[in-house]
Amino acid sequence: MEGAEAGGCRPAPFLEAGGARWLAFDEAVEREVDLVVPVGSLTGPEGEFGFGGDGDEVVEPLRVGGETVGRVVRRRWAVAGRLGVAVEPVAGPARAVKVRVRLENVTAWADPAAERAEVLKRSLLAAHLLMAVRGGAFVSLLDPPPGLEAAAEGCRNVNTFPVLVGEPGRRDLLLASPIILYDYPVVAPESPTDLFDATEIDELLTLRVLTLTDEEKREARATDPRAAALLDLLEALGPEVLTRLHGAVRDLRPAGPAEREAVEVGAVRVGRGSRVRLRPRPGADAHDIFLAGRVARVEAVLPDVDGRVHLAVTLEDDPGADLYRETGRFLYFGPDEVEPLGDGA
Repeated sequence: MEGAEAGGCRPAPFLEAGGARWLAFDEAVEREVDLVVPVGSLTGPEGEFGFGGDGDEVVEPLRVGGETVGRVVRRRWAVAGRLGVAVEPVAGPARAVKVRVRLENVTAWADPAAERAEVLKRSLLAAHLLMAVRGGAFVSLLDPPPGLEAAAEGCRNVNTFPVLVGEPGRRDLLLASPIILYDYPVVAPESPTDLFDATEIDELLTLRVLTLTDEEKREARATDPRAAALLDLLEALGPEVLTRLHGAVRDLRPAGPAEREAVEVGAVRVGRGSRVRLRPRPGADAHDIFLAGRVARVEAVLPDVDGRVHLAVTLEDDPGADLYRETGRFLYFGPDEVEPLGDGA
């Protein structure tokens, strides 16, 4: 942002004129890169496909009432990326293959001590991969067909969550995004328009925005016109819309038994009252990892809505265990995260 003055313009953090306000800020630029990858010809080493472009500068004059009061200078930094694609056969139905896609930022960089704001200017923010296949079909990682369960379980997804998209039943499109979604995601009908992710966090972020002070809202409106329009929309939402955003029940299924008598861990039957040593799996939640090696007592064996079994436990040496037991506030671990102990262990 630059304000006009005698002899030219000078940089300014914000500019006010004619009742309007403009604010200097960093904004992301939406970019789409289309790549056609001949998957059928990929065997062995990974194929690499580069993309990116040079930075540029665009100058926009700001006029109020026919008078130039300043200008907006947009500088875009160069960002380079690389997409690696590899194909390997998997055990299971004939012609089934695993496609590995790796997205990298390969922008030249020579300042490891740079501040976060500078690093973001050379980053691929919120990268999404939308993949289509011709003459084939993708397999759902959430609900793989018979014979491909092990192959789906062996897929490793880092900071991305691939799901089938399009009309239900379609299998030639796959979206890999940094947002956790189910297969064939749709915009929630309770969301009145483009709010945030249009799925599960619209209510949370709506309420958060509405708690902003008037000055904070004024600053937000002075950045992007879309932000200003969103603020106007949120402030106009009535209580009936906010109530709809609170959630809806879409799938009613029998809950099944609330508690199981026991579950087998290895060759040992573990149930209410069993003593176990906690062995959180690699990559588990940090709070669980802190409890590795501690001895706990099983309070219940509980299935979830997906049929997975969890052990509700209290720590044996926790002086507050009785209170947690009375209020039903337990720690939860999978059967593969505990080591059964005998009474004398």
